[in-house]
Amino acid sequence: MAILRFIPVLLILIINCSYLKAGESRFVTKEHIVVDLERQVEWLRCSVGQRWNGNECSGNIINLSLDMVPKALEIANEQLGEGWRLPSKAELKSIVCKECPSPKIDKDIFPNTDNAPYWTGDQSIFNSKFYVSVNFHTGFSFNRFSPIKELAVRLVRDR
Repeated sequence: MAILRFIPVLLILIINCSYLKAGESRFVTKEHIVVDLERQVEWLRCSVGQRWNGNECSGNIINLSLDMVPKALEIANEQLGEGWRLPSKAELKSIVCKECPSPKIDKDIFPNTDNAPYWTGDQSIFNSKFYVSVNFHTGFSFNRFSPIKELAVRLVRDR
């Protein structure tokens, strides 16, 4: 009878441990690529302008206006294979680490990320002349930047 009382506790422990392991294994790093198993996308570990040196992202982040992004995508597609694009707001928000200090991102997975706003490909729902950004200093998204504003860029592609 005493064993029966522990079965619910064991089930809770098994479920919680499974959840933790699943959460920890969401990202798989492969050199300059991060595979996001939850969202079924691949991220570049480095921001546009940086280069993966085998241990971290080195070089300077280049802030781009949205009219400069197509050229960056063209270069990425030529050098790294097809399919690179700007992330959606939901995709970019999904890599925000709420409990991390600024920049609000896992620095082991995405090293040397700027604690600044990054472009998404989504237009503002409030004003079609503006686009959405996600700020890695605060972890919040904003709908207030004109496409001529130069912001950091992280690229993503579907798996």
